[in-house]
Amino acid sequence: MTDTTPSEQSRPAKDRSWLMRTYAGHSTAEASNQLYRTNLAKGQTGLSVAFDLPTQTGYDPDSVLARGEVGKVGVPIMHMGEMRKLFDQIPLTEMNTSMTINATAMWLLAMYQVAAEEQNPGMDPAEVAAKLAGTTQNDIIKEYLSRGTYVFPPEHSLRLISDMIAYTVHQIPKWNPINICSYHLQEAGATPVQEIAYAMCTAIAVLDQVKASGQVSEEDFGKVVGRISFFVNAGVRFVEEMCKMRAFVELWDEITRERYGVEDPKMRRFRYGVQVNSLGLTEAQPENNVQRIVLEMLAVTLSKNARARAVQLPAWNEALGLPRPWDQQWSLRLQQVLAYESDLLEYGDLFDGSPVVEAKVAELVAGAKAEIDRVQAMGGAIAAVDTGYMKSELVSSHARRRAAIESGEEIIVGVNKFTTTEPSPLTADLDAAIMVADPRAEEAAKASLEAWKAQRDEAAVAEALAALAAAAKTDANLMEATLAAARAGATTGEWAGTLREVFGEFRAPTGVSGAVGAAEAGAELSAVRDRVKATGEELGVKLRMLVGKPGLDGHSNGAEQVAVRARDAGFEVIYQGIRLTPEQIVAAAVAEDVHVVGLSILSGSHMSLVPSVVEGLREAGLGDVPVIVGGIVPESDAKTLIESGVAAVYTPKDFSLTEIMADIVEVIRKANGLS
Repeated sequence: MTDTTPSEQSRPAKDRSWLMRTYAGHSTAEASNQLYRTNLAKGQTGLSVAFDLPTQTGYDPDSVLARGEVGKVGVPIMHMGEMRKLFDQIPLTEMNTSMTINATAMWLLAMYQVAAEEQNPGMDPAEVAAKLAGTTQNDIIKEYLSRGTYVFPPEHSLRLISDMIAYTVHQIPKWNPINICSYHLQEAGATPVQEIAYAMCTAIAVLDQVKASGQVSEEDFGKVVGRISFFVNAGVRFVEEMCKMRAFVELWDEITRERYGVEDPKMRRFRYGVQVNSLGLTEAQPENNVQRIVLEMLAVTLSKNARARAVQLPAWNEALGLPRPWDQQWSLRLQQVLAYESDLLEYGDLFDGSPVVEAKVAELVAGAKAEIDRVQAMGGAIAAVDTGYMKSELVSSHARRRAAIESGEEIIVGVNKFTTTEPSPLTADLDAAIMVADPRAEEAAKASLEAWKAQRDEAAVAEALAALAAAAKTDANLMEATLAAARAGATTGEWAGTLREVFGEFRAPTGVSGAVGAAEAGAELSAVRDRVKATGEELGVKLRMLVGKPGLDGHSNGAEQVAVRARDAGFEVIYQGIRLTPEQIVAAAVAEDVHVVGLSILSGSHMSLVPSVVEGLREAGLGDVPVIVGGIVPESDAKTLIESGVAAVYTPKDFSLTEIMADIVEVIRKANGLS
């Protein structure tokens, strides 16, 4: 006798599930470690580490640029002591870890490897390295286009990526040294065609660089291709998104076979993880985000032949602020119900032979090929970054989407349609609906840095950093010098600072000047233009607006859209890009004699940085110039900012940029005593 029913006996065996992750890290290494161990105990099958912005951009917590940013959007890891704490009691040789790190990816991978060696003192370091599995994001090109955590110029960044790929292929063969990210391209406004095309152009640039470096033999080049992974986005148009993934699979197979001559189909397999779309999550009626997340998850799981290898889902309240552990658990449970309760994994591909799917995939492939050819004709992805072509295309595409939402052509439930709602128990207490990063994290990080430096061998650190600088001036692979610096006790800021001195820094084009904004003004925008013009005439000068991005937050999509719409509304717009200190923003306001300063902050550092700008303007004699703020700002913080002198605060629920422009004109009129 058996306990199973006939129907249970006839069920086909299930495929292996994808890796289940939540993107997490905040405040301190100790707090993040506790969160990781809790999530693993709940059934999460891999780790996805979020680092704070100073770590991502190569600054120690005592840097002036790190003010207000430490521990906000991720965990600060400034030296080996913090890396040890982050993975305490988590066996790295048994873990699959994804690290969202780009400009400083080589440094964080080196510290991760050293931490694993320290966990296994009786094992040969080479054997430890061979057991490590995971991914470093390490896609710097999309940082120039969308996310903003770049440091070095493109050619030097590609050199670091190439060195990492060559090292991992030989020393850490189970590691994905780069995760080419179309995710952030979609967040910046990319259409499915642009997302496919620009990701493929990035892959071509990277593979061409590895081949040109001569560090990998022809026989091993297939292994390089086989370890290239992708990190994609899945929006709520889940049929189109599913077809996009099938198009990715088809195109990657073709490029790796025809351009690089890879014969082994396993090495040509399109391997990707996914974080589903955060751009479409709404602050208004945030409970609707749950069904959005589910639909987006289906886009990357339903099609077996294009199924994600790893999935991490945002939480329902990410448009409000930092999710709590319970919110992350809810997102994990969404995956677990699909994988373990449904019968999805018992069947082959559900869409093979579908004429609808085949036609859509062919359309996407053709469009992507045409855009790839356009970029390659310019000289490839790096040239298209330098000229600003890809950035302008993304800003323009995002502007079209914003215009479609504002006109009602694109419906967002709860935002521009079906806006009447019952009170939500999820947001009854908004201050409790999100987690606030420990305000003491910055001081704790500074104390940790000071203590670390006090106990280390300064001579050994200086020698290791000098060796790193010397190697950077040659064609040597920098991974060994980086490992030596980690073992000696160098810090994140010191490693990056050493390479900054050799490579220099870079400021990517903003894409605003070449972007196409509103194709047609419409009555509402025309009325704002008239008001802008009339106010300028009353003041005797064209209205000037400074759009500023203080701190290290590189998510510039909102700032770019505000700048484009302000220009369309008739303002003269001054936008100097990302990563400015409050002092630099004040200096620009003085030099340009602006009528309003708009600050965009999404990293949670608004309570530190905004008051610094307001006070700086007062000290510069511009206390009458109004300051407005946009970003993910909790309601209680918004009230505090307004009480401290900020003229207005806008959050994701304020989706109409034209209405915001109308408000700004009135703010300027009030500040200048105009009726």
